[in-house]
Amino acid sequence: MTAPGADFLQLNIADAPTGGRSDWLARQLRQAISDGRLPVGSKLPATRSLAADLRISRGVVTEAYQRLTEDGHVVGRGRSGTIVVAAPVAAPIEAPTASRPPRPADAPPASALYASPPGPDIFDALRTAPARIDLSPGVPDLAAFPRAAWLRAERAVFGDLSAADFGYGDPRGAPALRLAVVNWLARNRGIRADPSEVLIVAGTAQALGLIARVLRDDGVEAIAVEEPGSLGARQHLGNGQLATVPVPVDGEGIRVDALRASGAPAALLTPAHQFPMGVVLGGGRRRELMRWAGEGGLIVEDDYDAEHRYDRPPVPALRAMLADRVCYTGSVSKLLAPALRVGWLLAPPKYRDALVDAKRFADLGNAVLPQLVLARLMESGELERRLRLLRRRHRRRRDAMIEAIRTHLPGATVHGAAAGLHLTITFERGLSDTDLAAAALTKGVKVQPLSWHSQRPHPPGLVLGYAARTPADLAEGIALLGEVLRRRM
Repeated sequence: MTAPGADFLQLNIADAPTGGRSDWLARQLRQAISDGRLPVGSKLPATRSLAADLRISRGVVTEAYQRLTEDGHVVGRGRSGTIVVAAPVAAPIEAPTASRPPRPADAPPASALYASPPGPDIFDALRTAPARIDLSPGVPDLAAFPRAAWLRAERAVFGDLSAADFGYGDPRGAPALRLAVVNWLARNRGIRADPSEVLIVAGTAQALGLIARVLRDDGVEAIAVEEPGSLGARQHLGNGQLATVPVPVDGEGIRVDALRASGAPAALLTPAHQFPMGVVLGGGRRRELMRWAGEGGLIVEDDYDAEHRYDRPPVPALRAMLADRVCYTGSVSKLLAPALRVGWLLAPPKYRDALVDAKRFADLGNAVLPQLVLARLMESGELERRLRLLRRRHRRRRDAMIEAIRTHLPGATVHGAAAGLHLTITFERGLSDTDLAAAALTKGVKVQPLSWHSQRPHPPGLVLGYAARTPADLAEGIALLGEVLRRRM
C-alpha cells in the first residue's frame, strides 16, 4: 500500500502536528506561493484528490483552502477549481530564535528610541525598529486584506472605464466613492449627508493637516485635544501651526467644564472610542458638548475605529447630531489597510469650500482608480462582510491579550477593552513606561509608552495593539513584558 503523501509539493502529512493539520497545510501552501512554486494563475488540486493522497479528511483540506481564500491568495472558480490569484509582497521572514533580534546597522538602539521626547519622525523610527512581536496600536489584521475581492473589483472597474476616466479627477474625490461613503456612513454611523458634502482625503492624517491650515486662515490659533490623546494627531495639528491645548479625559470622556475653561475655540475628539484610554463619551457629556458647540465651538471628530466594537452597543457619531458644528473624518485604515491612504472628511458649510481648495492645491485629489475599486467594495457589501469577519477575529485576539495580562501582568489595569484595536494598561506610579518599552524592545517586543500620548503627568502605562498578531504571539509578547517588568521592580 502506498504511503500517505502527495506528489503535489512533496507534501508529507507525517510532518503535520497532531490537531493542527489545516494550519500546517495552509502554511505549506502560503510558502509555495511566496517562493514561486505556485505562481499566480496556477491551480490547486481538488480538495477530494489532495485529501485522498494525504489520507486525511476532506474537511482539513477545505479548511486550509478557505484560509488562503480569506487571505486573498487563492480564489474558487467553480468547475475551474481553486486558482492562485495573488502572491505576498515579500516572502515571510522567519522570526529569529534568539531573545535579542538582529538590528540593522543604521537602526537606533532601543535606548535611543525611547531616551528623549518623541520627535516628528518617531513613528517612522518605531516602524523600522526590528521586533519579533509588534504590539504597536492602530493596525488591523493586515493578513486579512481581501486580495481576491479587491482584484475582482479592480477588474470590474477597468472593464467599465472610458478613456476619459484616466484623466485628472475631481479634487473632491470620485463621485462613485463619495456616494459610497455617504451610504456607508448612513448604514454604519447614523450620519445623513449628501455626496457634495464629502471630501476624499489621503487618510485622517491629511484631513487634520487640511483642517489645521483652514482654521489658521480663519484666525484660529489653538485647538483643544484630549489628555491623554493621540501623539500623531497632535503632531499633524502642530505641523499646521495650531497650538494643542490639553483637556483632561475621565471615565465619561472629555471634561467639558475644562474645555470651556481652556478658551480654545475648537476641539479634536475621539468620542466613540477615545484614544488611547478607550472610553466612550457619555450621554451627559455629549449634551454638554452640544451646548458648547452651539455657542460657537467647533468639534473635529476623529471616528478612527468606531466600527470595531465587541461588548457594547454602537454609539452615534457626533456628526449625526450637530452637522453644522462638526468636522467629521474617517478612513479605511482600520477597516482594510493604512497603505490605501483613503479617508473622508465632512465639514460644516463654513469651511467646505476652503477645505476643497486646500485639498486641490495639496495634490489635485486622491488617485482615482483605488477610489473606484473601494467604492465597488463598499456598495457590494464586501466591506461589511470583512468587518464581520474581523470583529470575530479581533475579539478572540483581544480576549487572548486580556488573559495574558491577567496571568503575566496582574498589577496592570486594563482600559478600553470593549472596542477598538488596542488596549491600554496602566501601572502604579514610580515606574518609567519609556524605560519599560525600551527594555521590552531588547526582548523583541515593540510597544508604545502611554507617556508619548500625554502632555501632562499621567500614571505610567503602555498602549498595546492586538489586532495584527495571533493569540500565540500575544501570549508570548505579554509574557516577555511581564518578565521585563519583574526585573525592574
